Amino acid sequence: MTDMEIKDNSFLRQFEVKIDGHLAKIEYSSQERKVFLTKLVVPEEITQEGFKENFIKSVLNHIQEQNLRVVPTSPHIAGFLRKNRQYKEMLPVGIRI
Repeated sequence: MTDMEIKDNSFLRQFEVKIDGHLAKIEYSSQERKVFLTKLVVPEEITQEGFKENFIKSVLNHIQEQNLRVVPTSPHIAGFLRKNRQYKEMLPVGIRI
């Protein structure tokens, strides 16, 4: 389940993925080549082991492909970045987690 189809819903400003008819999303705002990841919403019906981590990785990879910086304002996403230092270079200069 590492390869999931992420949809960037720019109208609602959220990255989305549907699993078994349930919508998981990471809400964001963006400015000046930075994406602020503000909220992670995963319905309790999605119970797959490691889903949240895989979802966050997929979104970060999507952002990285666009050469954008990421600012995690969601505690869950900030915690993920703390544990996965390979994404550290995506943080803007001066931002530490």
